[in-house]
Amino acid sequence: MLSYQHAWHAGNFADVHKHLAQFALIERLMEKGSALSLIDTHAGRGHYPLAAAETARLGEYRDGVLPLWRSRARQAGLVARWCDALATLQDDTDTLSRYPGSPWWFARAMRDNDRLTLYELHPGEHRHLEDARLETPHVRRLKRDGLGGLVHQLPVRTPRLCVLIDPSYEVKNEYEAVASTLSQVVHQVRHAVVLIWYPLLGDARHQRLLDAVKSHNIAKVWRSELTRHAPAGELGLYGSGLLLLNPPWQLETQLDEAFASLAALYGDQASHASDWWMPERP
Repeated sequence: MLSYQHAWHAGNFADVHKHLAQFALIERLMEKGSALSLIDTHAGRGHYPLAAAETARLGEYRDGVLPLWRSRARQAGLVARWCDALATLQDDTDTLSRYPGSPWWFARAMRDNDRLTLYELHPGEHRHLEDARLETPHVRRLKRDGLGGLVHQLPVRTPRLCVLIDPSYEVKNEYEAVASTLSQVVHQVRHAVVLIWYPLLGDARHQRLLDAVKSHNIAKVWRSELTRHAPAGELGLYGSGLLLLNPPWQLETQLDEAFASLAALYGDQASHASDWWMPERP
C-alpha cells in the first residue's frame, strides 16, 4: 500500500523533533574528516512548499515548525543553529514558505568525500524527489524499497555509515521489519549510526517496534519521546518517538536540552522524556 504522502504532514511537530535530531547528529558526525555514507530509507520529496495544496490542506506546520520559527530570535544553541539553517531555504528569510525534508538536511552538510543514497518507492513522491534541488552532486535517488535497499548496500565503502529510517508505518508488519533491518545493519556495520522515527498513537502500536528491537538484543540505543498531549483515541498522533543507535559522545545531553525547549514552546500539556533504552538480558 502506497497511499501515504508526507506532504500532508510536512513541518508538523514530529518533523521538528526528527529533523532537529538529524541536524544535531550530522553536525557532530561532520566533525571527523573520514567519509560518510548517508542513507535515507524513506526520503519523500526533499522539500515542501507550505502553500502547496497537500500541505496547506491540514496545515500541521502551523502547530509544528511555525511556532518555533516565530520564536527563533529567542532561541539559542542547537535550536538557533537549526533555525538559521532553515532560513537559508526560504525565498525571504523573514517568511517561512518552505519546509525541508530529511534529504535536504543530509545534503546541505555533505562534503566532497561523502555519499548520499535516497530511497523512495512511491511513484509520485519519487518524481518530486528527482526534481528537488539538493546541495550535492554525490547523491543517488532510487525508486525502490528503502529497507531492502539499505541491506543490499551493506557493508558500505566508506569508513562510516549514518542511516535515517522513517517509514509511514502504513504496512502491517513495518514495525517488525524496521527492527529486523536494524539488526542486520548492526551485524554488518557494528559502528553504524542509525536514527529511527516512530509515531506515538493511542493504540500503542509502536510497542511492537520496541519489543522487536529488544528481541534482537540491540544495545547502545538512546530513546527520545516528545508528546504534545495525553493519548486521545486509538489512531490520533499524540507524540513522536526516536531511537538513536550509537549516538556520538554526549549528543543525548544536547538533544535533551533542545527537546525540553520544544516541549515548553508547545504548551503545558507537552513534555519530553528520554533514556538509554537497553534490551533485557537473559
